[in-house]
Amino acid sequence: MDEIEGFQVLVKALRHHGVEYMFGIVGIPVVEVGMAAQSEGIHYIGMRNEQAAGYAAQAIGYLTQRPGVCLTVSGPGLLHALGGMANAKENSWPMIVVGGACDTDQEALGAFQEWPQTESCRLYTKYAARPTSLQQIPTIVEKAFRMATYGRPGVTYIDMPGDLLRAKILESDLVLGPKVPRPPTAIPIQADVQRAVSLIKSAKRPLLILGKGAAYSKAETELGELIERTNLPFLPTPMGKGVVSDHHSNSVAPARSLALLQADVILLVGAKLNWMLHFGREPRFDPKVQIIQIDICPEEFHNSRQAELALFGDIKATTIELVKSFGFWQFANTSAWWSNLRNKCQLNKAATLELAQDQSIPLNYYAVFQEIQSLLPENATIVSEGANTMDIGRTFLQNHLPRHRLDAGSFGTMGVGLGFAIAAALYCRDYEPLSRVICIEGDSAFGFSGMEMETIIRYELPIVMVVVNNNGIYGGLNEDLFKDITEGESTSLTIPPTSLLPTVKYEGMMTMFGQQTNGHLCRTIPEIHQALETALRNRHEPHFLNILINPMASRKAQSFDWLTRSKI
Repeated sequence: MDEIEGFQVLVKALRHHGVEYMFGIVGIPVVEVGMAAQSEGIHYIGMRNEQAAGYAAQAIGYLTQRPGVCLTVSGPGLLHALGGMANAKENSWPMIVVGGACDTDQEALGAFQEWPQTESCRLYTKYAARPTSLQQIPTIVEKAFRMATYGRPGVTYIDMPGDLLRAKILESDLVLGPKVPRPPTAIPIQADVQRAVSLIKSAKRPLLILGKGAAYSKAETELGELIERTNLPFLPTPMGKGVVSDHHSNSVAPARSLALLQADVILLVGAKLNWMLHFGREPRFDPKVQIIQIDICPEEFHNSRQAELALFGDIKATTIELVKSFGFWQFANTSAWWSNLRNKCQLNKAATLELAQDQSIPLNYYAVFQEIQSLLPENATIVSEGANTMDIGRTFLQNHLPRHRLDAGSFGTMGVGLGFAIAAALYCRDYEPLSRVICIEGDSAFGFSGMEMETIIRYELPIVMVVVNNNGIYGGLNEDLFKDITEGESTSLTIPPTSLLPTVKYEGMMTMFGQQTNGHLCRTIPEIHQALETALRNRHEPHFLNILINPMASRKAQSFDWLTRSKI
């Protein structure tokens, strides 16, 4: 009878539960795992760094609601992936990490790349385990898949010693067991739903905040109906953009600070009161604001500040109940609250438009993003990271569809961009073939994982890469200043910590990888227009735009300083 080896057992179990994508770097002892994955119909993407592989695996988990797999070699390979695991944990995205390990009979002898891997992963995971036999692998995989997707999604880890991967079992003795069912749907009790509706109806300044949890739950239709029915103003978090279109008339994103500061009742949908929402505290929020939270994770309730009401349940199912309970009630379009919000939106839009109209060279962020936005198709998936690049881009680059924005997220992680873009491009290839992926990076952020451009080209992913290049972290120096400060003294004493080498020709990477005509250096708005138009027209190849801007370019004046500190 036919025998199969441990690596085949592992991959069959993963495929049995619906895994479609695996990202990683192969080496001893997991080379055969990557090959077996392809044989079982799992798309294997060989990355250049395990951290980027982790970013890609979690992003595909977010987009599909099924965990992607990050495959690593033992010891250093797994440790490189820990940053990606932490990011997935903080973003609450499903991912399974499979790490090769040294043979069990060599443990404690100083084996090749020996490390206490399972113990090291516990801080980052919902579940971490090592199978003790081939028969146990399907059980471990089932639990890893279930734990990654049930409740608040997250990371699980499976440790695979080399001798177990090479061990053999009769295929007839392999029992994969039942597939993991979809997570059960929880609905809050009706009395709490009715109370939430009463609080909102009695509010003078209500606000709806849509987080990435709302995007993950695929509640866009229900939330869109809620807003249409009630006429409530809404504000998306960065990855909540597109759950309801940024162009919707009820979006008050341009008046974000005012909306947060003056709202008296907030319905918080799938978002955390963490640093991104200023902890729900003064000076960014009214100290008397009443907050209604909808979340699938009860441990998140009352974090940072006491919620007036906690609705424990699936966001889609809970929103359906809210729509029913509101009936035909609408918040008055002629209210003072709507008038104040609309006026502030118009003022802020006018201020940013004025900055965008300044097309003098070197360019500023606003002019660059205004031009990019004018050409982007409505179904584009926007990946973005960097400091000002991400923050200012969030204002200009509009999302019309849910799960079409990926950025640094809850953990504020730099380096996620190319891994996220690779995952998004695979998703678009297989599920949304008419959608394009635009990855917009600061030059510093691009440096974390820039070699993944080779991965993008190797797998023929038609990503449009845009680097907004200001020569540094937050800001750098122009060529003349850089030359002046590096003459005469040690450069490690003179180059500012925020400065990178000026005017780096990042677009030259395309030539290095054999894409002779797909790299574009842009200094002016017409050059950006021509390059981006060309890139979007070419649907089958990646393109790279390196846009040089003023190293001193920055954001317009803000009402509040970083995080929660007031300038007043």
